Amino acid sequence: MTIFRIFLILIIAVLVSYTGIVIANHGIVFLPFFFGDMLKMEWPGQFNLDFMFVLTLSALWIAWRYRFSVTGIVLACLALFGGSLFLATYLLVLSWQVKCNVKRFLLGDARTA
Repeated sequence: MTIFRIFLILIIAVLVSYTGIVIANHGIVFLPFFFGDMLKMEWPGQFNLDFMFVLTLSALWIAWRYRFSVTGIVLACLALFGGSLFLATYLLVLSWQVKCNVKRFLLGDARTA
């Protein structure tokens, strides 16, 4: 779990740095570019579509893990719109909350009780 945590911290650090540079150079508006690339039916659009599905899967997993409770739905929305930055932070915090118990990590407390 230590190597996994280091990997998550690395993801967070790289994404925060990269995102900060992109926002400084191009502003915070990204949706027209994101969906515009998809409409062009080229490789950047394919990547964005694939990424959107990964975000959706991560959001569904989080909602399922919390049994689609209000907390689960809120966290799922954050996962969907927060991307890897949210997911890496969520997984890092979760790894400490479950004290490295992989079953609790993946399934949640309600399913492992």
